[in-house]
Amino acid sequence: MRELSADTRLSIHPRPLSSRTERRIHTVAIYSSLALIAAVVFGTLSVHPF
Repeated sequence: MRELSADTRLSIHPRPLSSRTERRIHTVAIYSSLALIAAVVFGTLSVHPF
């Protein structure tokens, strides 16, 4: 695989996202992180180590 020069790498820009899409991505990220935290908490509560 060929390497890109520094100028080529700097000239590649991702398409700017609309504010609505950006807000939706942030909302999904927040809810998925909360769901992960809840899964870890409920998973550790269901284990009886003693």
